[in-house]
Amino acid sequence: MALFGSFDTVRAQAAPTPEFIVAFAYVEELLRLGSAARARLNGIEPGSSQKVELGGGVFAIEQVYGTKHRSEGIFESHKKYIDVQVLIEGEERMEVMDARGMTVRQVYDAERDYMLYLDSGAVDSGAGAQLRLSAGQAAIFFPVDAHMPSLRAGAESVVVRKTVVKVPVA
Repeated sequence: MALFGSFDTVRAQAAPTPEFIVAFAYVEELLRLGSAARARLNGIEPGSSQKVELGGGVFAIEQVYGTKHRSEGIFESHKKYIDVQVLIEGEERMEVMDARGMTVRQVYDAERDYMLYLDSGAVDSGAGAQLRLSAGQAAIFFPVDAHMPSLRAGAESVVVRKTVVKVPVA
């Protein structure tokens, strides 16, 4: 199941595979004020994203967006990649559930590596978890984790600067 917490805590809990080592080195650079990676992320306009190749099959999608109402959220999961989602600026809420208990909304798209699920409201009933992440915190979502990121943590939308590192499933 998903790992979440401070970046240091999540890094300590993840397996020290070569792919995670590459991912975590990139995140360390991104979290460092004044780094080239941080400057690149800060230069992205809201509503935009860019892909960064990291090597060894690992890549990152740097994103800047406004958080959304839960009614706009969608549960997704992936088969080829593990998501390492790290907030650099802002705050957002995420939901996570075991994908095996969910109803498929859109069958697996191998080219885009995602499957979408119907929102049964089961998180509210205790079948899943709600996460609240702020700058410097991370969540790792494995293939069994249906997750709904990018949700408002409060009443108003805030701008989030974030990276999603895609680590190949072994």
